[in-house]
Amino acid sequence: MLKLNVITVSTRPSRVGPAISKWFIDIASEEFGNTFDVVDVDLADFNLPVFNEPKHPRFKDYENEATKIWSASVESADAYVFVTPEYNYGPPPSFVNALSYLAGEWHYKPAAFVSYGGVSGGLRGVQMEKLLLTTFRVVPIFEAVPIPMFAEHIEDGVFKAKEIHVDSARMMIPELARWANALKVMRKKN
Repeated sequence: MLKLNVITVSTRPSRVGPAISKWFIDIASEEFGNTFDVVDVDLADFNLPVFNEPKHPRFKDYENEATKIWSASVESADAYVFVTPEYNYGPPPSFVNALSYLAGEWHYKPAAFVSYGGVSGGLRGVQMEKLLLTTFRVVPIFEAVPIPMFAEHIEDGVFKAKEIHVDSARMMIPELARWANALKVMRKKN
């Protein structure tokens, strides 16, 4: 079975990412639980300061305990879904920082996005995130779940998906599994 890390990217106290992540995790687990072991990963739980490891991440010689825990989480996954807002037309600083901590742990794995924001649904931020991910040999897939005007879908702290969100998730998850299986060969050590 493949392992899917659903990563809540925003770390700000007033964020809605956890509510959107919960919705996505429920769908992925209920409908694709025979394909993916779905794991809820919240960047806020790792409490990563601005990148502060003394050695380059390619060496995997980490000194900070938070980095070691983050490394193990990323390394263990076969695929990622980033639940991400758009900040100032770009990715949240927490996303860029979390990527920068590691190197090889990301290699040859696919990624997809559940993005949220105003009228763009976070898509401008996702475009920049995809570009960053490719430098880590992550393969961003085409299928996505954009959520424009996200505040209209939050009721009492719960994300209320529309049919288009559910349909998008149902199309995205199997494609992510296809890529995760295909890229397994690339991750084998020689």
